[in-house]
Amino acid sequence: MYQALYRKWRPKTFSDVIGQEHITSTLRRQVAEGRLSHAYLFTGTRGTGKTTCAKILAKAVNCENPVNGDPCNCCPSCLGIESGGFMDVVEMDAASNNGVDHVRALRDEAIYSPAQVKRRVYIVDEVHMLSTAAFNALLKILEEPPEHLVFILATTELHKVPATILSRCQRFSFRRILARDIVSRLEEIAAKEGIDLQHDGAEMLARLADGALRDALSLLDQCAALGGSVDTNAVLETLGLAGNLQTAQLMGFILRRDVKASLLLLHKLHGAGKDVGAVLGELSTLARDLLIQKTAPEGGASLLSGGYDEKTMAELSAQTNSARLIAMCSLLQSTLVDMALSASRRTDAELCLIKLCDEALSGDTASLNARIARLEEQMAAGVRYAQAEAVSVPAAAEEKEELPWEEPPAPAAAEESVPWDEILREEPPAPVEEAPPAPAPKAAGGDAALWDELLESYKAKLQPMKKAFIVKAKGVMENGVLVVYCPSEMEKKMLDTDDVERVLASVTGGAIGREVSVRFTVGTLKSEETKDPMQELLKLGSKFDNFTVK
Repeated sequence: MYQALYRKWRPKTFSDVIGQEHITSTLRRQVAEGRLSHAYLFTGTRGTGKTTCAKILAKAVNCENPVNGDPCNCCPSCLGIESGGFMDVVEMDAASNNGVDHVRALRDEAIYSPAQVKRRVYIVDEVHMLSTAAFNALLKILEEPPEHLVFILATTELHKVPATILSRCQRFSFRRILARDIVSRLEEIAAKEGIDLQHDGAEMLARLADGALRDALSLLDQCAALGGSVDTNAVLETLGLAGNLQTAQLMGFILRRDVKASLLLLHKLHGAGKDVGAVLGELSTLARDLLIQKTAPEGGASLLSGGYDEKTMAELSAQTNSARLIAMCSLLQSTLVDMALSASRRTDAELCLIKLCDEALSGDTASLNARIARLEEQMAAGVRYAQAEAVSVPAAAEEKEELPWEEPPAPAAAEESVPWDEILREEPPAPVEEAPPAPAPKAAGGDAALWDELLESYKAKLQPMKKAFIVKAKGVMENGVLVVYCPSEMEKKMLDTDDVERVLASVTGGAIGREVSVRFTVGTLKSEETKDPMQELLKLGSKFDNFTVK
């Protein structure tokens, strides 16, 4: 009968256990020196070796020929305990034997001396499942056990074990096994089993195992059943997971806010048999890696999952910020939790992708923070661009102690610097067929058309961020003052600065031939209030052959 790999290759000595040297070395020394405790508590995540070490310890304390604290696995005691034929070593599942009656029966039985070995050993797995009454029944015998009795308790949830139990046990915390240790163990077992396991496939299995060697062996067993080489593609196809390249591609679509491409890729993965929950789980892992790289670029390298190359991580990281990654992780985690009770997992996944592409649809605090951070980055980018533009201007412009751009040239006497009294005394020039006549300059009193003609000159000399606001404003000359009407308080705040005021005063003054002051206000300019009859007549003067101003 076929035996699963994790059972067939379960360690039989402390030296075979990988990744838990801080525990196995202590237990081996205690056995070798005869300094055994009456109660041990093994705690840690699944698949890290708690039950395995408990069985090895049970054999070691009863071995007839121990080798440096390790059981020999050859004597009758070791063979009997390994096969489960000795009644003096009892392995009990607290999940199904959690009542007070079960613990009382164990307590009444434990006082008798062992019949076949030196010490009676009780291995209680998942001890946190015991009821309160069962813990109280176990408390007394743990405090004053017989000489021949050893308790080994194992749990994955230490916080559920009462403090009165913890204080009577030697506690050993099992760590998650490192990925490199799992890879080496998988390759060793695969070579002995004749499995064609590729190195990239072993790394993929180690990452999916999340520090549990038993999980890694179970996944290897599943992938090897299909036959052929076990590489990354084979693992992804067998387990129904999206590949790293596809996950990175999906993350790129999300960061670019491309909803259509994200949904199409999810549809493609779902049609290929990928589980939508697994796709979101891989997205969550990638978002976590990006967040760690953003917040701890130097010291957080060891915390990454290792499933993505540096180039891919750098490209994705450059497209986002920490606030958005936090919002993404929160949304993905909550969606994965809700999927357990969902009527349509695919719909939940699609809604999640849509919200990931547009934070405004989420409405939670994390998404709001992401939107604010995005706005701050855009404004900072505009300021940096404007500073770069200013630095690129030749240094000669700085000697003027004005704006870092050139002032407009002095207007020609025949075109723009003609006094208004001369214009009023002379008749309009006759039109020339070859070219239209040059426009006469505007008066300094209430004509909004002057603003429209000079708007392009304003924009050419303003910083990039100011251009978007100046086009929304409207200006008019009133008693020698250029009054700029802004639609709202925000536009006024952005325009009412020294650099904008200097540009407007310089360009307008050059156009009308004298100095101009600038004033900003909030409001809307009414067309009937800004028209000047004299200016309108002068504008249409070429159409009146006999027009003369007296």
